[in-house]
Amino acid sequence: MGGYVAATVKNLQEREVQNGICICCGKETAQAGTGRPRKFCSEKCRRQWWKAHPQEGNRKAIVTKKCECCGREFSFYRSRKPKYCSYDCYIKARFGRD
Repeated sequence: MGGYVAATVKNLQEREVQNGICICCGKETAQAGTGRPRKFCSEKCRRQWWKAHPQEGNRKAIVTKKCECCGREFSFYRSRKPKYCSYDCYIKARFGRD
């Protein structure tokens, strides 16, 4: 085997073998084999770790913009594309109601 097939087989073998370590308690975590590797052994550990490390969140994803209706500044996650700071501003801009 060579090329694409060999790379696919190697990738599948690596997925099967991987077991991670919980970054909260240090226990071994079972990996699903597909998707992102797990960082935590349980939901309890995940919540505990994020409560203790809020600064580790992705702050780059938060953006500030001015509302197209009222001009007030508001923050949102970059993945969304809002134009208005609230539902009320959206209705005012769309239908002209005050």
